Amino acid sequence: MGKLSKLMTDISKGAVGAAPIGARDRESAAAAVREMFTSIAPRYDLLNHVLSMNVDRLWWRRTARSFAAIVSKPEAQILDLCCGTGDMAFALRRQAGKNSATIVGADFSHAMLQRAHKKGIGTALRWVEADALSLPLPSSHFDLVTSAFGFRNLADYDAGLREIIRVLKPGGECGILDFGEPKGIIGKLYRFYFRNVLPRIGTLVSGVKGPYAYLPASVERFPEPQQMLGRMRAAGFREATWTPYTFGIAGLYRGKK
Repeated sequence: MGKLSKLMTDISKGAVGAAPIGARDRESAAAAVREMFTSIAPRYDLLNHVLSMNVDRLWWRRTARSFAAIVSKPEAQILDLCCGTGDMAFALRRQAGKNSATIVGADFSHAMLQRAHKKGIGTALRWVEADALSLPLPSSHFDLVTSAFGFRNLADYDAGLREIIRVLKPGGECGILDFGEPKGIIGKLYRFYFRNVLPRIGTLVSGVKGPYAYLPASVERFPEPQQMLGRMRAAGFREATWTPYTFGIAGLYRGKK
């Protein structure tokens, strides 16, 4: 490991949250993330599928199945945090089938929510424009809170976990699906693709450079699984676990209030 990579890893162990280039504090970091996602919203879905070779669809479905017992409960209350254009919320809706679960998607990017709303016309899905660190939602209300590839972008990871704990009912569960860094030869290939190929394709298709240069840096900065599990336990989650997906390229963090 080179000196720069080691420094990045050391920094990530104590990282407070996302830190886009130029961010000076929590507020400016959040503003920069919102601006980035607004800029790529028109091509967001296309790029997700192209850059992941459609594996992202499998990850969403697998995560939704993981919570089938909750989603299938009559009148279950479910929140998908940092929902983007709504793909995780749609996967949960499909898993719920005909039952009466209420599924709410929340995101602070108006442009992303506009696309989620358009995709969700004809469904009972609800959308809320809100900051994940300060949700305009009641305490102890939800049976399940999920977040797919959005939690990593929060300006304060621990504050995000505390807010999830707040809105969950006692005994309610949390599922955070996000990128990881696989080991071995798969990890080397993945890092080459993630650092060198993905940013170029993303920039070419979206016409915007910053977000796809930020993406690999945000994954390197995000806490490693054991560190993330420690943060979850400190926030008040019990039975905190991590399940790797596709050689650890992504993984699901679970916890119970």
